[in-house]
Amino acid sequence: MKITFYAHASFRLEADGIAVVTDPFSPEKSGFDPINEPADIVLMSSDTDDFHSDPSHVAGDPVVINTLALPPEGKTVKGVPVRPFPATESLTFDYQSEYGRDPDANALYLFRLGGVDVLHMGDIGTAVPQGHLDALKGKVDLLLALTGDHATIALSDLDRAIAQIGPRAVIPMHYFSARGRLKIEPVESFLARVPAETVTRVSGSSVEIDVAELPPRGGIPRVFVLEQSR
Repeated sequence: MKITFYAHASFRLEADGIAVVTDPFSPEKSGFDPINEPADIVLMSSDTDDFHSDPSHVAGDPVVINTLALPPEGKTVKGVPVRPFPATESLTFDYQSEYGRDPDANALYLFRLGGVDVLHMGDIGTAVPQGHLDALKGKVDLLLALTGDHATIALSDLDRAIAQIGPRAVIPMHYFSARGRLKIEPVESFLARVPAETVTRVSGSSVEIDVAELPPRGGIPRVFVLEQSR
């Protein structure tokens, strides 16, 4: 599987001739450049969050899925099974003062592409519910993890989620970028919490991952740090 980090919580994942883009940001509101690349599928953790739900700059004619609206058992889209795990944004961050709205419902989502089970954490702002952790335990190869702390899951709660889910690899996302407009933690705040020998800093925005070369599920995951390309 080839994985490209665009920015914030948006990735491009390619395998088996299918390209999936996750949680596309609004260029105007986020400060990041448009994606301007084609995709077959766009997966979003909601359809109300400007930083996670603007597919207008994804080229081609992708199928756009608001995962929060999927049934609990999920749905298969162009051969890609997708299952939602409903959550909410932060209950402590003052969305009303900052954005004039209340916290929204949101979803983590699990999908399988190229034989790899990928969990995207969406924009969850609380600890992952225990029921979700139980359902996801041992079922995730790659975790796209929120690591910016503020207004998303606390790093201590992320530690617990990683330990219980047991992914084989973790790619940090949603961390500070000088181009972005959110005052969130740099990726180093998360990296300081994991064994240094598990971290691979990729010199670029893309990496190819072979799950056969990763630790077993439930072991200590590999961490791949990609540069934000937008």
